[in-house]
Order: sequence, then structure tokens, then C-alpha cells
Amino acid sequence: MNFPLPALEEILAHSHVVQLPMQVKFRGVTRREALLIEGPAGWGEFSAFLEYGPQEASRWLAAAIEAAYQPFPQPLRTSIPVNATLPAVPASEVGRVLERYDAPHTIKIKVAEQGQSLDEDLARVAETRRLYPQAALRVDANTGWDIPTAVAALARLSDFDLQYAEQPVPGITGLAEVRAQLRSAGIPLKIAADEAVRKHTDPLEVSRLGAADLMVIKAQPLGGIQAVLDIAAQAELDVVVSSALDTSVGLAQAAALASALPELPYACGLSTGTLFADDVTDEPLLATAGYLPVRRVKPQPHKLAKLHPGQEREAWWHQRVRDCYAQLQAE
Repeated sequence: MNFPLPALEEILAHSHVVQLPMQVKFRGVTRREALLIEGPAGWGEFSAFLEYGPQEASRWLAAAIEAAYQPFPQPLRTSIPVNATLPAVPASEVGRVLERYDAPHTIKIKVAEQGQSLDEDLARVAETRRLYPQAALRVDANTGWDIPTAVAALARLSDFDLQYAEQPVPGITGLAEVRAQLRSAGIPLKIAADEAVRKHTDPLEVSRLGAADLMVIKAQPLGGIQAVLDIAAQAELDVVVSSALDTSVGLAQAAALASALPELPYACGLSTGTLFADDVTDEPLLATAGYLPVRRVKPQPHKLAKLHPGQEREAWWHQRVRDCYAQLQAE
């Protein structure tokens, strides 16, 4: 971190734990938990996925502290182009899910869901293309394939004129191999790195090894806005800012990051607020006509009370903050 850590007890005293219901199952969950921190600069969000240990989750806490205690950078734009996100729903539900978005110009489609087949992925993408013939489409496998399966699947999915495919396989070397095999087969589909960036000790290795054509970057998993701006400045790749299934508080931080980048060639994955059935404010950060405004979000007391998951979950999150705080102190 590039600023002093505030006292642990100060953070805990100004924190609020919330549990947001989802419209549809996403990343295997129907409820999303987060700890929100109120600080002198505004609100920050700590919502590392529940299975992450202290070492990985500590970067998410660093991002939350930064947002609460440091001002956002000077914006270069006041709104951010964003993609709609389509979970791995049956093809028959594609229209119902996407109609929640206001005039999407770019759609990210989840594929490689555990327990589903490639035929289901193809049907989902085909139905999206039928309903939105002019939209830019991209797919996200979240490391769900091995290399041979990814190459075969992307060869077929590329028929739908995809913008890019995000993290088809685990790791950096796996991405590089998939990209090389697609090129050898004459398939120019671009490959985007997500987990290979945010879960790796050296995010810039993706660029050095030529493993991807662009990087998906997220404020929370990489330690906050300044850390991501530093990575983006050193990487010789285009970047796409995405959310980590954040509440509107986290989305505000991600939008501030996107607003500070010198270039923003792709729509960002920051329209995930639509996936929630409730949020921490009566004015959630949602896109209009495919654009997300850049602004701070202040949770409302009645929402914090309504969405509080109970003392047991609050105690769990407080202990998690202590564990991650100790990790940050040791660095």
C-alpha cells in the first residue's frame, strides 16, 4: 500500500456487513456478502470471495481501505461504456435475463459452467446473437476448460463473431498454448486474461509471455486503483476494467479506475449491479443505454439494516478483516 494503514479497530468500528440477494445464480451463489468500510474519503468495499484465504483476500482489503481513506483519481471521463453480463442460463432464458439491461451494446456470455455441455454454450451464444445481432459479444469461461477442450470449443464459438474469449483455461502458460493453437488453426479470436492476472503473483507475466491479447483488471483483487493503474501502465496490452460482483460501493471504485485510464478501447464489465435483487442504496449504480456514470456511492442506513446477515456472519467477516489486516502489516 502507498499510504499508512489506519488502525484495525477504527476500520472495524466503521464497518457494515451486508448480504445481497441475486436475481439469478452467478458464480455458483444466490447471495453475495460484503463488508463495507466508511472512511474520511467515502466508502470502500471488501468482498473477497468466501473461499479465498488471507493472503489472496488481503489485496481486496487493501482496495477497500484505499477507497475509504484516499480520494479517487481525477477522472478523464464521466461515464464508462459497459457490457451486459449473461450468466450460464438456458437459451430459453437469454431474452428474459438480458431485457433487464438498458440497450446493451456489448454482452459478455458465461460458458464452460460445471455440469453443462458445449452444446448448451453454443445455444446460449446463438440465441444472444439472434436477439442482439449488432451487439459485440464476448465469452468468459472462468478457467472452466482444459487446453484441448478450449481450442475445440472456441473454434466453434468463433463462428459467432466474438470480440474475445476470456480466460478459457487456468494459468498463464495454458492461455499462451490455447492462443498459439488457435493462431495455428487460422482462428484470429482474441484471448483475454482475467484469473491469470488477478490470481498471479506477477500480473505482468501475461504480457511478457504473449499469453493474451488483452488483460481484464479488477480493482479489488489487485489491491486498489493505484495498484491497477501501475500494472496497466507497464503492461503492453489493452485493458478491460471489470467488477468482482461488487455492490454499488465496489462498482463506484471500479468506475473511478476506468475513468482514470488514459485509454479505454473496450466496454467494461461494470454492469453487474443488474444481477442483484437489492443493493445498499436506493440509487444503485446501474447503466443507462450501456453507460455507467462515474460517482461515489453512499449506502443508506435503512439498506444496511435490511441487508445485515446477522451477528454470526458479522463476526466471521470481522475475523476475516483481522486476518487480512495482519497479512497487510507483514508485507
